[in-house]
Amino acid sequence: MKVAIITGVTGQDGAYLSKLLIEKGYQVIGLTRNNHNGPIKSLQYLKIADKVIIEECDLLDIISIIKILHKYRPDEIYNLAAQSSVGLSFKQPIGTLNFNITSVLNLLEAIRITNHQIKFYQACSSEMYGVVTDLPININTPMHPLSPYAVSKATTYWTVRNYRESYNLYSCSGILFNHESHLRKESFFVKKVIVEAFNMKNDKNKMLHLGNLNVKRDFGYSPKYVEAMWLILQQKVPDDFIICSGTSVLLKDIVYYVLDKVEIDRTRLVIEKDLYRPTDIEDIYGDSSRAKKILGWSYDYDFYQVLDLLIAEEDTLRRMTNYDH
Repeated sequence: MKVAIITGVTGQDGAYLSKLLIEKGYQVIGLTRNNHNGPIKSLQYLKIADKVIIEECDLLDIISIIKILHKYRPDEIYNLAAQSSVGLSFKQPIGTLNFNITSVLNLLEAIRITNHQIKFYQACSSEMYGVVTDLPININTPMHPLSPYAVSKATTYWTVRNYRESYNLYSCSGILFNHESHLRKESFFVKKVIVEAFNMKNDKNKMLHLGNLNVKRDFGYSPKYVEAMWLILQQKVPDDFIICSGTSVLLKDIVYYVLDKVEIDRTRLVIEKDLYRPTDIEDIYGDSSRAKKILGWSYDYDFYQVLDLLIAEEDTLRRMTNYDH
């Protein structure tokens, strides 16, 4: 039985990746920053909470990581842990850079010290490309990060590549563009819009307050994107890959689509200048043809199909539980 460690196991990708690996016969060890006495909601939602071993581990403490590696002797490590909010990174730049960069360095050093055979996956982000002159983005597109979060992810990308080239570690980065699911935290744009739209059905006076909607993003579906993470670590030669849908969608169109589906009048949308970011990417989408060719990864979702899935899942859950915010 293969053993995989997943950091950031409480997030949407951590949960869906855990489910995928369990189905493939892995023993899954999930690392969390804080001790969880009760079941993790995302794992519980996917009905796998009793199949994942949860360990508390401070990724800023290399000794803690080394102890975990000695205890479980993993074949693969998927590092999904991060301060992953772009907006929050402007408010907490030092904390964002410190955790996102140091945690990756500690994991790679722990692998280098204990066992060179461990395969390492690093979750990187399309945000690190920032200002681009040519679209779609490919693996050779120059990086011009526009946020502290993006700077941190660009640093981890080059760190992973450096350990691969300097120490011959099997260390890879998956550069994932935006991807959503029902398990996404409500602080993220698409999930926030869906949840707020349903809340507005119950509160006729509630308004939807959002920032700049005149930007475009490449959105995908998390359960499909975690398949690419696993495939990246199954190759004979370690490498980095872009994982994306290949098309971008205007945020305003997403909001209008959700409001219309949930039957909320568009006049209840309020644009707040205070919610604009200091800098923002106007349009971004990537080219995943290389991942499809080399990894054998497949993806053919239109994002409006994904929105339909997420809206239906939210509606079903609320009907089952009489859910009300």
